Amino acid sequence: MVQGFVPQEDDAFQKLVADYEKTSGNKIDYTLVPFAPLRQKIISAITSGVVPDSVSVTPTEAAALQAWEGNLLDVSDVIETQKSKMLPAVLSSINCYNKAEKRRTFYSVPVAGAVIPFHIWRTLIEKAGFKESDLPKTWDALIDFFIPVQKALQKQGMRHTYATAFVVSTIGNDPNGTFAQFLFAYGGKDMVTPDGKFHGGDKQVQEAVIKALDRLTKLYIGGYIPPSSINWNDADDNNAFHSKLCVMDFDGTLSTELAMLGKQKDEYNDVITMAPPAMNDGKPMTSNYFVGGHMIPKGAKNVEVEKDFLKYWIEPEVNATFNKGCLGRFVPIYPEIAKKDSWWTDTKRDAHVPPYIAQGLDKPTIPDWYSYNPGWAEVRSEHTFNLAFHDIVTNKVPVKDAAMKAIKRVDEIFANYKMT
Repeated sequence: MVQGFVPQEDDAFQKLVADYEKTSGNKIDYTLVPFAPLRQKIISAITSGVVPDSVSVTPTEAAALQAWEGNLLDVSDVIETQKSKMLPAVLSSINCYNKAEKRRTFYSVPVAGAVIPFHIWRTLIEKAGFKESDLPKTWDALIDFFIPVQKALQKQGMRHTYATAFVVSTIGNDPNGTFAQFLFAYGGKDMVTPDGKFHGGDKQVQEAVIKALDRLTKLYIGGYIPPSSINWNDADDNNAFHSKLCVMDFDGTLSTELAMLGKQKDEYNDVITMAPPAMNDGKPMTSNYFVGGHMIPKGAKNVEVEKDFLKYWIEPEVNATFNKGCLGRFVPIYPEIAKKDSWWTDTKRDAHVPPYIAQGLDKPTIPDWYSYNPGWAEVRSEHTFNLAFHDIVTNKVPVKDAAMKAIKRVDEIFANYKMT
């Protein structure tokens, strides 16, 4: 099991296990492993054939990649127990393709979801002379809003505070999530479609790639993204935000806020959690919905007990208790959970959870494209479009040339992931 981001997540899992053991009479033997080492252990176990009965899906594309290679057991019988209640984006995320069997089915069991919101220092925008109500309702206008905020703060002596904390490196998940949201904002949502096809030849997709790269590179060159962001890993933007190096961060889950419950507890409510606004034309913005769950490798010894445990974990009330124990860092996989329990929607109880939940459950969402085709997992790993960003800012390659080179490279990758 992947170790939690905050101690409460581990406590929630341990309580879940204890409750299941009491209910079933079965014994669950588990180990909590930090996410980075766990990624290595998953590959090592599957390669050696000495596998656990189940393992957390980490990174989130692991199930799609391992299903493609035929290394996972079909868990459709587990999913069927609650399938009708699950969010459509959840079902799309876990419906993966097996190249050996030439079919799609469910290869992981979802227990929690996540989206990527904005995190904004209310105190900093107020210090710059603005109010929360001034935050624009469309994409480019929102990004532009933070530029005069930066200028005003720097005039007041905050010389090292930047408008944004967009991650533009070629390391980790955050640069992938950032670039994908810019693509969605400029009309590139259908770059990869549910049939697994890459549409790099589509003019609208090409234009979205060009606009996304142009926008990010101009922000960086203009000095509105910290220069060090070009080398950041996933935790670095969080640290920059917490130290007020940036007015705004775009980062997955509520980890940015929950990390403040330690040393910055008094500042917890100084942060605004905000879903991506509408597209520039006013149409609703789509977000990626990521699924956290468990997969059962082929060769597992106690499959029936493990499936029974996973069936228990996804019982709606059990799952709701687990996710509340995680302090709301994850979006429920069942919309009904949030609708009938004000814990998720009461801004007086917590100002951060309701907008995050609304983004995940009420606004348009799609799975990340590796669920449609695991070729996208390779694109994420290679950071193809982030490399294009580096070509532009470091090697002075024209934006359109860098964009078309990246699209060609993605096309080459997808050629290795044909589906029938």
